[in-house]
Amino acid sequence: MVAFAAASAFFPVVAASTQTNAKTTTMMLGGGTDNLDTRGINSSKSTSSGGLKVKVNAQAPPKINGYTAPAEIVKSGEETSSPPARTFINQLPDWSVLLTAITAMFLAAEKQWTLFDWKPRRDDMLVDPFGLGKIVQDGLVYRQNFSIRSYEIGADRTASIETLMNHLQETALNHVKTAGLLGDGFGSTPEMSRRNLLWVVSKMQVLVDRYPSWGDVVQVDTWVSACGKNCMRRNWLLRDSNTGETLTRATSKWVMMHKETRRLSKMPDEVRGEIEPYFMDCDPILVEDSRKLPKLDDDTADFVQAGLTPRWSDLDVNQHVNNVKYIGWILESAPPTILESHQLYGMTLEYRKECGKDSVLKSLTSVSGDASAGSSFLDVGDVECSHMLRLESGDEVVVKGRTEWRPKPVNNFGAPGQIPQSL
Repeated sequence: MVAFAAASAFFPVVAASTQTNAKTTTMMLGGGTDNLDTRGINSSKSTSSGGLKVKVNAQAPPKINGYTAPAEIVKSGEETSSPPARTFINQLPDWSVLLTAITAMFLAAEKQWTLFDWKPRRDDMLVDPFGLGKIVQDGLVYRQNFSIRSYEIGADRTASIETLMNHLQETALNHVKTAGLLGDGFGSTPEMSRRNLLWVVSKMQVLVDRYPSWGDVVQVDTWVSACGKNCMRRNWLLRDSNTGETLTRATSKWVMMHKETRRLSKMPDEVRGEIEPYFMDCDPILVEDSRKLPKLDDDTADFVQAGLTPRWSDLDVNQHVNNVKYIGWILESAPPTILESHQLYGMTLEYRKECGKDSVLKSLTSVSGDASAGSSFLDVGDVECSHMLRLESGDEVVVKGRTEWRPKPVNNFGAPGQIPQSL
């Protein structure tokens, strides 16, 4: 039935055989002209004694796919026989026309098919309208992909630690936004905005298995869980989007601060009611490093870098320095020989105080283990450093931290510690 309907769209329906053999009439052609006297149709008339008698089919010229076929006039001394009865077969159009039409139909259908997303949609999977990320795993995990840009890599041709931290921060904010919990503040929920509350990170722990390179596409998953009465924990898992290889794991603790007084605040019940449905009941992705971070001063530090001041671009919408910027300041006092020969793979930070655009800071670093301040570090294995950022005017600590370093792969530069002259 379907085949017949499809064929009917291309071919006209043939009338009964009794109607195909129409009556013929005799037409006269003048001896001196080739013009067809249309008045001769359906009647027999003689124009001259020397005219040729021709029998033609009196039926109207056939139409095939809307095209009118010309009538055939046979000039002959003998009467022509009636044309054969028209059937379905002898009315078929040119096969090339038929194949072209069928091909066009399939191409159009294929194009429409690709416009549809046939992946199953669940009510608990919200998708970013711009395709930046989506909420998966029963609405509890936010997932987003990032392409490593050329301006995000360093001298060793891999993404910097600041690049990875910016990706983690971006997914955290997009998670809140995509879940519909974004208020007026930077990552604040509507109830937090009504109370002038905002989130601040109190502790961050990162473990890097491998740094991605320029052009790699990384997939970042993030989720939140409860952490005590007034804290929230956020975890991240960064993987290679093509192979699924784990690149970075990170966990953090967040507390609330009043926007006006800049004091820490308890978590109101209304705020907890907003975010609790998104908490996952799971352990942190990293075992928490509970070792106490030492407090450094000018005498105990091996390296000191003073006069660090934030630029206007270092401030976020809450008018304090973005937490990723602190990492760059910490590494300002790291010995260059470590930066050249080793790769940062572990980091623990404790944020103690925020700083604004008028702050002036000092970065202090001490090297632990067998390495000494005067060592080239080329022949040293893993290295551990302690760090501290504090205000120059006073002893107020802004950030305390610990970093762990491993020797860089030899094939990065051809020789350990050798910086390439050009990319």
